[in-house]
Amino acid sequence: MEFDYFSHSENRPKTQNSQSLLASGWRPLHRELDWEFLWELLHSDTKELTQKSLNLASGMAEILGRNNYTWWANILSLASENTRYEIEKFWNYVTPDKQSPDHRYKDVLNTETPILQFVSRNSIPIDYVLNKLQEITVLRVLSVLDRPDIITQYYLERDFYYPVEKFVNWERLDVLNTVYAYWSKQDVWLQVEAYDRGRRQYTLMSRDMSPLVNKATHDLAVMLSGYQSRVGRVHSQFPIRSFPADIQNFTDTVQQAILNQNQLAVVVNGEPGTGKTAWTQAVAKEILVPLGYVIFILDHDAIANFVPPTYLERICIIINEADNLAQNRASEVAQYNNKTEHILSLLDGTLYQSVIDDAGIQIKQRLVVLMTCNTTERLDPAMLRKGRVDLMYEFTQRFV
Repeated sequence: MEFDYFSHSENRPKTQNSQSLLASGWRPLHRELDWEFLWELLHSDTKELTQKSLNLASGMAEILGRNNYTWWANILSLASENTRYEIEKFWNYVTPDKQSPDHRYKDVLNTETPILQFVSRNSIPIDYVLNKLQEITVLRVLSVLDRPDIITQYYLERDFYYPVEKFVNWERLDVLNTVYAYWSKQDVWLQVEAYDRGRRQYTLMSRDMSPLVNKATHDLAVMLSGYQSRVGRVHSQFPIRSFPADIQNFTDTVQQAILNQNQLAVVVNGEPGTGKTAWTQAVAKEILVPLGYVIFILDHDAIANFVPPTYLERICIIINEADNLAQNRASEVAQYNNKTEHILSLLDGTLYQSVIDDAGIQIKQRLVVLMTCNTTERLDPAMLRKGRVDLMYEFTQRFV
């Protein structure tokens, strides 16, 4: 299976702490009077509003009425730091707070970027590739959202805003502290934090992130296979309608089952060269990708450590040569690994649904598992029982 590789430039501009926010386009954010808020405050907190108003007026009158200074000195005293502090405190009370994220939102998706890869000779970079997938998803969601309604930042005890009409992209935005952005139509918040060496943390928060994630991951595929692991787009060499007629009829049955079931497992078997792997590629590209499924192709080593990302709503897992993985546990070879149990858990959904984490996005996933094998004789009998594998078919004609 071929992939078009996604890459993001590592040479992103670094934030210069010596550069002022004003010079880079940020502007001071001032609190504005909201008559509706003030009216509500007057009705709900009349006593406190009256007391604070009298206290401020009393303080101002005391400054202006002092006899040991001239009148113009008393007026200048109104601009003193203490007086400005009292006025600002009162103003902050009678004006609404600036918008801020609702951290009670249940859907949270974050990423550090750029993703750094650490690979050793003894390990497959599964974490790196899954983190890369999450990074691509977050950046694509930001692309779908486009320009936010507000962008704010708190720095050196002052609030700043960035004029959204001047916004180009997130990489070019100076981040000295924590930046917040909000899209009112989608009710989505973004939190951006800067680290050293140009690294950043992007955190998306929303009541319902799944529509955005579905759009962002529409055509993505992931291959986890040693040093060839990568994120890209699925490629198919042979169209579905180029297969023999009996396989096309079986494909129609598979397609209908995909539409009707939340979870589906399919096993196709046959001698080498009968087109089993090519068929899984064609089904992935022509049926599953248009339906919004993210495709995961797992090799023998990756299957033992793979857990489907919880933020994806539709997942397809392709396992080639399953007879070398889900072997009969009564055999001596199968007793030396736990891959059979892992595949069974994936088919049951018990591995990753037995404990639900409150953090992050939690949605009911639709799962399709496509497996190929040369023969079903070596498969563990528990795999083939009803409820685990839904459809089976033998490919008998030479195709490739």
